[in-house]
Amino acid sequence: MEVNIHEAKTHLSRLLERALMGEEVIIAKAGKPLVKLVAIGKRGLRKLGSAKGEFTVPDDFNDPLPKEIEDLFWK
Repeated sequence: MEVNIHEAKTHLSRLLERALMGEEVIIAKAGKPLVKLVAIGKRGLRKLGSAKGEFTVPDDFNDPLPKEIEDLFWK
């Protein structure tokens, strides 16, 4: 659904409800779309350690870079 700015200001609560129901609401000015009003997904708490065992950090992770690569940063 596309509405102009005046209609969006007048009916913001209604438009928010529609967005929460999954509808995209486009707000336009002079017929040109400016913004999209969409509901954001529910944000849950991140579980620490959820990627455990999916990757490993190499033992040489903090070792100096080879000279030829290091030189690329200082040119």
